[in-house]
Amino acid sequence: MEAATRTPRKGTHCGWCGKHLGDTGTVGRRRRYCGQSCRQRAYERRSAVQRGGLPEDAVVLSAAELAELQDRLFQVRCAAEDIATAAEDGAEPAELRTLAIALAETAHNLERLR
Repeated sequence: MEAATRTPRKGTHCGWCGKHLGDTGTVGRRRRYCGQSCRQRAYERRSAVQRGGLPEDAVVLSAAELAELQDRLFQVRCAAEDIATAAEDGAEPAELRTLAIALAETAHNLERLR
């Protein structure tokens, strides 16, 4: 297959920070991290997990990261409750759409774990 007929790979996300990596080339190994600092932090995490005897797929969060995650989950729940309340109160479709967009943005922010 000629290089001109290959289709570029779809973009992926950094294995550490979740940042979108964009479209990658058609040859070679796929990028896993957006930069050297994310690669280093992922290595340090893997090493710490191995030393601690935790399973490879373990997720380790600091107390601050856990609190931030809980805050974001609370925001998603509140946004969903706002939509339910507005629907029960007979809100106009435009208002429901605005609330749904806010919920989608909040959920998108929740996807970032780091």
